[in-house]
Amino acid sequence: ILDPDYAKNHFMYVYYSPKNESVNRLSRFVWKGGKLDMSTEKKVMDVVVQREECCHVGGGMLFDKDKNLLLSTGDNTFSRSSDGFTPIDERPGEGPRDAQKSSGNTNDLRGKILRIHPEADGSYTIPEGNLFPKGTPKTRPEIYTMGNRNPWRLTIDSKTNWLFWGEVGPDGSNSSELRGPRSYDEFNIAKKAGNYGWPYFNGKEAYRYYNFATKESGAWWDPLKPVNNSPNNTGMNILPPTVDPFIWYPYAVSEEFPLLGSGGRSAVGGPIFHQADFKGVKGVYPAYYEGKWLITDWVRGWIMSVTFDEEGKYVSMERFLPNLTLHGAIDMKFGPDGSLYVLEYGNGYFKDLPEAELIKIEYNGGNRKPSVQVSANKVAGALPMTVQLSSKGTQDADGDVLKYDWKITKAGVVKQSSTKESPLVTLTSAGVYKATLTVTDPSGAKNSKSVEVVAGNAVPEVKLAFTKGNSSFYFPGNTIAYAVSVADKEDGSLANKRIPAAAVSVSINYLSEGYDMTVVAQKQNSFDASAQYEVAKGLIKKSDCNACHMLNAKSLGPSFTAVALKYKGSNTAQAALVKKIANGGSGVWGDAMMPAHTSMPASELNSIVKYILSLSDKKQVQKSLPVVGSYTTTVQPGSPNKGSFIFRAAYQDKGSALAPRQTGEKVLVLRNPTVLVDDTDRNSQIEFNGDRSVATAKTDGSYLMLSNVDLTDLKKVQFSAAEGSAKGTVEIRTGSADGTVIGKTSVSEKGEAVADLTAMTGRKDVYFVFTKPGIKLKDLTVINK
Repeated sequence: ILDPDYAKNHFMYVYYSPKNESVNRLSRFVWKGGKLDMSTEKKVMDVVVQREECCHVGGGMLFDKDKNLLLSTGDNTFSRSSDGFTPIDERPGEGPRDAQKSSGNTNDLRGKILRIHPEADGSYTIPEGNLFPKGTPKTRPEIYTMGNRNPWRLTIDSKTNWLFWGEVGPDGSNSSELRGPRSYDEFNIAKKAGNYGWPYFNGKEAYRYYNFATKESGAWWDPLKPVNNSPNNTGMNILPPTVDPFIWYPYAVSEEFPLLGSGGRSAVGGPIFHQADFKGVKGVYPAYYEGKWLITDWVRGWIMSVTFDEEGKYVSMERFLPNLTLHGAIDMKFGPDGSLYVLEYGNGYFKDLPEAELIKIEYNGGNRKPSVQVSANKVAGALPMTVQLSSKGTQDADGDVLKYDWKITKAGVVKQSSTKESPLVTLTSAGVYKATLTVTDPSGAKNSKSVEVVAGNAVPEVKLAFTKGNSSFYFPGNTIAYAVSVADKEDGSLANKRIPAAAVSVSINYLSEGYDMTVVAQKQNSFDASAQYEVAKGLIKKSDCNACHMLNAKSLGPSFTAVALKYKGSNTAQAALVKKIANGGSGVWGDAMMPAHTSMPASELNSIVKYILSLSDKKQVQKSLPVVGSYTTTVQPGSPNKGSFIFRAAYQDKGSALAPRQTGEKVLVLRNPTVLVDDTDRNSQIEFNGDRSVATAKTDGSYLMLSNVDLTDLKKVQFSAAEGSAKGTVEIRTGSADGTVIGKTSVSEKGEAVADLTAMTGRKDVYFVFTKPGIKLKDLTVINK
């Protein structure tokens, strides 16, 4: 976060986790000219943490109007062994599972919102009004709020200086007389310092003391006088009275706040709107939203506009943009232009997701311009190339009748036009075309969008197939045989040997944390480069380059390596050297004249230069695998066996002067034989817990489904039941939930159950059908022995 006086001092505050210390650190750096000067670090504060178990580290920061810095910290406590109730395990060695050491500890900085005043020398002072006056025994004066689980997305009301935040609760669906309430997420307001109850309270309800060693329950905690007698507590035993949450809601529909809906939950704090914060800004939100709090939920996807009175008491809420469903909103703020910006993580966990994006929501009080979507059924092809352009998804929020105007341009010159909604066009000359759709409503409001189409070069057809072994799952130590075929309309094929095998990129990567396409692409760039460089070396060998140049030694001309080192880091070298080889010249490396190569295609010149410039990079390019071969699926020692093997084959064609190169690829995934319930492809009548680690059958006939499974060599399926599961049968069916039964087994209250499978081959959708409500599963494992 930037210092309030950043324009003068260029200070930036960073909260991070040093690699070799069990602390989370708040430091100040100088950020200037787009660079973070690491030498300027001033360590402001260390928050001591445990790193034996996950979770909850917080890390949100903001400045209030008095230039005090507020920092949120999580309870640093593993909660999944607490059955969805409060994690207060006091047994020896179980400190990571006891939130009384942190959130309920007045002498610990975790599970808090801290409030300090940074000073110019990198130190800090304690502002007036924190929870404990400086010098109070067994307390930390930095604490503004305590009793937090993992407060995030802090907001300060610019008018009142009140603090607002979201608070994610535990994962319990049902209340228990022996333990306490079902779990709630909360939205909270701090008008002054206070104790917000965790781990003794959630929502407006108290937990009971629970002895994890004897499984016996004790007294209910008193909100007016909470007591912390944990052996892991280093602070006061008698804690401040608790503050009630502002909004609280469970997995089920809330009686108090039914508009919030039901299902998974993850409360995300958002901004308070005041028109006075945007003086002189056009398009500012209307006075209707004055003083309202906009909140969202990472799972449920809504934005709510919440009204509260002058005392901070809840009045009402309503959906903001009721037709908008967000994809994992993780942050939401008003920008200086008055627009609302929402950062979306996407649908899922621990992956780079295609839905991840930053969206901007502007206010338009009058006629709204149309929203335009364009697509083409193919974006590259041989001549003549017929393309179906589509405006599907284009709409007008006011329901106006729209006019469509397509312009197909090449090098800025209009070649074709159409007023149809989705025209069919034929391109007869090679080149790069831009198809632009402009849509206009009756009031003249218009919007445009384009799609690029390359004519004159078809995308190569790449096929990758497994010729031995199961093609859905990998089994450690098993050998998979594979074969690649490539055909390109212009270049030929692997079969007729016009495409050399060395020009095809084949790679296999093990991804330990799931199917992450961004990581896959980064790993495979090196294999693609290997194939492309093999092509370039072939072009050099066929040309006259070797007559004057060698790889590492000077000849009549400089070595290729010397050229690479001379131009290392240059952004213009690629284009300049392509031009130099094409036109010839002398003078850079002496008097020797390099002849012109005017007949060599630009695509070949670019390949050669790219290869030469790569020689300055000491990092070794990974060699591509053969186009026909085998691979043993061995997980690296020490790597968590949770991932997938990604097989990929790709070929980039030669292109032409008018039509750029195209890449065809085929990717096959061998998934882990253990499939978490949240990683199944479809489900029906299933209820997931908060972190979606347990699936519970709602009815007889509830199911989980895996699509397009190769059944070859699969012998058994093992199911892991979750604690508290009902006793019942799980049937394995193919084709549909009513399809052929190929296996079944009985599951008990907790543990593993194994179903033998009927021997089958080929690919089918596989359904795991629950025959009794209340069956709870964590995962399933396919077995090939």
